Amino acid sequence: MASGETSPKVSEAEIEFYGNLADVLMALSDVASGDYTVRIDTELPDDHPFGALASGLNEMLHVLEEAHARSQEYQQQLEEKLSTIEEQREAIRELSTPIMQVWDNIVCLPVVGALDSGRSAEMTDALLNAIVEHKSRFVIIDITGIEAMDTRTADHFIRMAKAVSLLGAECVLSGINPSIAQTLVHLGTTMEDVNSHRNLRDALKACVRKQREQRRR
Repeated sequence: MASGETSPKVSEAEIEFYGNLADVLMALSDVASGDYTVRIDTELPDDHPFGALASGLNEMLHVLEEAHARSQEYQQQLEEKLSTIEEQREAIRELSTPIMQVWDNIVCLPVVGALDSGRSAEMTDALLNAIVEHKSRFVIIDITGIEAMDTRTADHFIRMAKAVSLLGAECVLSGINPSIAQTLVHLGTTMEDVNSHRNLRDALKACVRKQREQRRR
């Protein structure tokens, strides 16, 4: 600015304009940061340009606040439902792998329904943990609840039996029905390393007898 020149005076209207503009920008900045409770405080009438703008923005902010509150509520409900589903899934998983201690050092795993790779891995993991926990010497896998068996299912049981033997326990299979027996013979699946019995009662008797024989030695 040249010497002797004076700075232009800012009118009250301009001050008011920039003040109102600053209020709007600050409110929008707060909204951008996630605060939907902010409102533009103005005494200007609705027929004033900034008054109308402030009124419209406040209305929009009110709608956004309500929508955000509903979104938070829905999110909380969703999280609760997901938590409930996970609890139910865990309960179903435990029910689908009911490992029971039926005698001293003898545990039983009744298998019901289809057996895929995922369920087989869960069963094997739970079974191995139960062997360690109960210091089991014998494991009875009862398949009375399985109506049919293919090569893949038979392979799951063979792998399970091998994992059991690595912990020093003996695996016994019970509940093989005639249909499964014929299928295994037809498929050429060998389960020579796993003793089998007609039912759970016979399998338990055999395990108890063998355990007593081992103790006498």
